[in-house]
Formats: sequence, structure tokens, C-alpha cells
Amino acid sequence: EKTVPIPEKLNEWAPRPPPEFVRDVMGSSAGAGSGEFHVYRHLRRREYQRQDFMDAMAEKQRLDEEFQKKLERNKMIAEEQTAKRRRKRQKLKEKKLQAKKNKLEQKKQEKESDQSQERASSEDDEEDSKEEEEKEDDAEEPSFVMGRG
Repeated sequence: EKTVPIPEKLNEWAPRPPPEFVRDVMGSSAGAGSGEFHVYRHLRRREYQRQDFMDAMAEKQRLDEEFQKKLERNKMIAEEQTAKRRRKRQKLKEKKLQAKKNKLEQKKQEKESDQSQERASSEDDEEDSKEEEEKEDDAEEPSFVMGRG
């Protein structure tokens, strides 16, 4: 029933930027107080920390760039493999379609040749029957014409 609070990601620690204008410049002249060394030491430590942070951020950025390049390279390789396999599948598909078309054309040609043979034989039969009819017509013609005399 209660909502669980999920802590947000904390921002990375970042050092304070160096001051734009330094007011209390320590010199190397005599007369510096005993407390000045501790102030100097603290400033020096803070500056080293800032430089280390900048070096770490530069390294992190370099590694990120390398990682992105590696991802791109892997993506390109995968895309090439995919394209190669796609071409292979497409080639097989086209080959199957071509074989199917050839088979249909063969059947169609065989059917047409069978029909043409049937037509030719039926035409021969029709010619034979026409010749027979003509012969029969010739045989049935009367030798004389009625009504003439």
C-alpha cells in the first residue's frame, strides 16, 4: 500500500571552480604568519584534486568515445552480415519462383501442344468428313433433273 521511494542517481562530485580573482596572494617574503602554510596547503590540495578530476573526466570521455566507435563498428558488421544473409535468402526465393514459373510454362506448353495436336487431328477429321460429305453429295446427285425434259 505504501509507495517505495526510489532514490535518484546522485550527481557526480565536481570540484569548485578556481576563483577568478585571488585577493589574498601569498608571497614568498619574510613575515608570513605560521597559519599561512595551512591555507597554502589546503589550496594546493584543492587544485590537485581539481586537476585529477579533470584528468579522470577526460579519460572517461575518451573511453566513452572508444565505446561508441566500437558499438558503431559492431553495428556495421552486424548489418553487413544481415544484408549478406538477406541477399542469400532473396536469391533462393527468386530461384524457387523461377523454377515454379518454368514448371508452369512447361505445363502450359505441353497443354498447348496437346491442344494443337487435338486441333490438328480434329481438323484432319473435319477435312475427311467434309470430303466424305462431298463424295456423298456427288453420289446422291440425280442424273436427271425433274421437270425438264
